[in-house]
Amino acid sequence: MANVSPTRGDITTHPDASEMRERYARMLGGRDVALVDGPVFLLGLYCAVSPWILHYTASQPALMTHNLIVGIAIGLLALGFTAAPARMYGLSWAMCALGVWMIVAPWIVGESPDAGVVVNNIVIGALALVLGLMCTATAARSAPRP
Repeated sequence: MANVSPTRGDITTHPDASEMRERYARMLGGRDVALVDGPVFLLGLYCAVSPWILHYTASQPALMTHNLIVGIAIGLLALGFTAAPARMYGLSWAMCALGVWMIVAPWIVGESPDAGVVVNNIVIGALALVLGLMCTATAARSAPRP
């Protein structure tokens, strides 16, 4: 009869240990920026609801719609970074573009925005730019070398 009782031992003696390590590394590949995914999603969520938090829905209706759409876009990028990191980290530059756009949007989309609206969009844009640069740098670092 075969011994089927669980034994505690080191996996290094397993005949497929090196293959299992390689597969595990492949499965986790591209997850270097896993800590950025959550903050990017929260930033998108805040961007989407910020017009209601800061109460400029009546004074800046165009910026309200703008922030809602851009916030949803940032949130969808974050979900993409989480769900398919190997494919989505190539779009990290889009986070940078959205960050720059958020910085200039109050003057382009809004109508004589007040200081609170401007500061809100500048902070959101700066955070999106920094997080996008972090994702871009990590994606470039972990990209396969030719």
